[in-house]
Amino acid sequence: MEFGIFSYNGFAPLCPAASFVPEYGLFAPLHDITALLASNSGALHYLKTHFLNNPFKDKYQANWFDTALLLPYFAVLIVLASYGIHRYVMVYLYYRHRRNRVTSPPASFAELPRVTVQLPIFNEQFVVDRLVEAVCRLTYPRDRIEIQVLDDSTDETMQVAGNAVERYAALGYNIRYLHRANRSGFKAGALQAGMEAAQGEFIAIFDADFVPPEDFLLRTIHYFTDPGIGMVQTRWTHINRHYSFLTEVESILLDGHFVLEHGARSRTGTFFNFNGTAGVWRRTAIEGAGGWQHDTLTEDTDLSYRAQLKGWKFIYLPDVECPAEVPVEMTAFKTQQARWAKGLIQTSLKILPRVFRSDVPLPVKIEAWYHLTANISYPLMILLAVLLLPAMIIRFYQGWFQMLYIDLPLFLASTCSISSFYLVSQRELFPGKWGRTYLYLPFLMALGIGLTITNAKAVIEALMGKQSAFARTPKYRVESKSDRPLAKKYRRRLGWVPWVELLVGAYFAVTIVYAFENENYFTVPFLMLFVLGYWYCGFMSLLQGRFDRLRGGANAAETQSAKPYAVGI
Repeated sequence: MEFGIFSYNGFAPLCPAASFVPEYGLFAPLHDITALLASNSGALHYLKTHFLNNPFKDKYQANWFDTALLLPYFAVLIVLASYGIHRYVMVYLYYRHRRNRVTSPPASFAELPRVTVQLPIFNEQFVVDRLVEAVCRLTYPRDRIEIQVLDDSTDETMQVAGNAVERYAALGYNIRYLHRANRSGFKAGALQAGMEAAQGEFIAIFDADFVPPEDFLLRTIHYFTDPGIGMVQTRWTHINRHYSFLTEVESILLDGHFVLEHGARSRTGTFFNFNGTAGVWRRTAIEGAGGWQHDTLTEDTDLSYRAQLKGWKFIYLPDVECPAEVPVEMTAFKTQQARWAKGLIQTSLKILPRVFRSDVPLPVKIEAWYHLTANISYPLMILLAVLLLPAMIIRFYQGWFQMLYIDLPLFLASTCSISSFYLVSQRELFPGKWGRTYLYLPFLMALGIGLTITNAKAVIEALMGKQSAFARTPKYRVESKSDRPLAKKYRRRLGWVPWVELLVGAYFAVTIVYAFENENYFTVPFLMLFVLGYWYCGFMSLLQGRFDRLRGGANAAETQSAKPYAVGI
C-alpha cells in the first residue's frame, strides 16, 4: 500500500479521474474540473465520474488496520456531535421557555438589607483604583453597605489599593483593606477569609476588571425578597469589545455563554453557575453549602452546584449589565480559558457523583453532565486531529457517497451547531447589527480549534489529579484602541505550547495538500479552519509583545517587558 500520488496495490492512481499535468502541479485537479465543466458532458459527467463511481469497489477491502483507525475516528465524531446537538437543544430551550424570563422582582424590601461587597484582587495595580471608585459610587445607603478589598498582592498593587481605601474611608465610606501574607486557597481562600469579618447578610462580588453600574445593587437585591433565592447573576458586557479583532471574537464567545447557556438553563429550571463576579449571594446559602472551597480552579461553579443541591434557587438577570475587560493578549486569553477548562473538569469529578445520587429531576442531571464535561471535547479534538489524515485516506477508497452520508451529518452536528449558537446570541443582543457576526464566525471557530492544545493539556491534568495554582488573567485597563497594555510586570516566559500549535497547523496544511490532490474539496474549508486556528494562536502567542512594541513606539519600550514577548502557557 502506498499513499500520496502513488498507486494502491498497483490498481489505479489515487486520483483516478484526474490526470497529473506537470505544468499545473498541485492544482491539476482544478484544471480537470474546468475542462470537464466546459466539455459536452458538463457537470453531470463530472459528478458521475468523481462521486458516483467508485473505482475501488472490487479492489479495496477493509482490513483490521482500517477498522482500528476508523472505530476511534467515528467514536470521537459521535461524542463531539452529541455536544453539538446539545447546543441546538440549548437554542431550542431558550426560545421554547422564553416566557420564563425574569424581568422584575416579586416584591421590594421595605428596609434595604445590609450588603458586603467583596473585591478579591491579586497584582491588579492598573485596575484596582477604577474598581474601588465604581463600587463606592453604588447607589445604596452608606450605613447599609460594607466594602472589603481582599488583597493577596505581592507588588505595587498593595500601595495603590491601600491608598484608594484610605481616600474613600476619609470620605465616610465603610471600606476596609484586608491583606493576606499568603495566597492560601487563592481567590476562594480570600473570599472565605473576608466572610469571617463580613457584616452583611448578602455578599456582592466583583473581580478587579469590572466596573459595576451605580444602580447594580438596587436592581438585584430585591429578588432576595423570595427567601428561596440563594444567588443572583447578572450579564457581563465588554468595555474593550472593539479594541482588536481578538477582543471582538472573545466578546462573541462570552455572549454565547451568557445569553444562551445561562438563558436556557435559568428558564428551564436546570442548574447554572455563578460566574465568580458580577453577582450577589445570600450569605446563608454560601454557609449552608459548605462555604468557599479551593480544591478546584472554578470555585464559583463548585459552590453553585453545592448550593443548588441544597435546594437554593438561582436567578439570572440578562437585562442587568456589568461591564468588564476581556483579555487583550492571546496568551492572557489562553491562560484564562485553560483555567476554566481545568476547573470545570475538576468540578465535574467532584460534583457529578453527588448530582447523580441526588433526587433532582433527570433533565437537571443530564444538563449538569453536559455543562460540566463539555471541555472533554478538547482532548477529543486532539485525537481527531491525529486520526483525520489516515481516516481520509481510508475513507477515500470507500467512495464519496459513503463518506458524505456518514461524515456530513456528524460534521453538521459537531461543527455547524457552533455557528448557529453564536449567531442566535448576537441576534438577541444586537437585533439590528447581528449580521456582521457572519464575518467573525470562521475566525471564532478557528480560535476555538486553536485553543485545543492549551485546553487539552489543562483537561488531562485535571483528569490525572494534577493540582496547579490559580493563574490570574492579566488586566491592563485597556478600554479603547488608543490604550496600550502595560505588561512589564505581568508577562512570563514562553512555554512549549505555541511551538506545538505551529507544528499541528503545519500538519493540517499538509492535509489540505492531500485533499486537493485527491479532489476531496468538501473537507478543505474545514481543514483551513484548523490551519488558521493553530497558526493564529501560535503566532500571536509568540509575537504579540513585539506587535505592541511596534505600535507603541519609543514610549512602549518603557512599559514593555525586557523580553517583549507575550505570556507563555
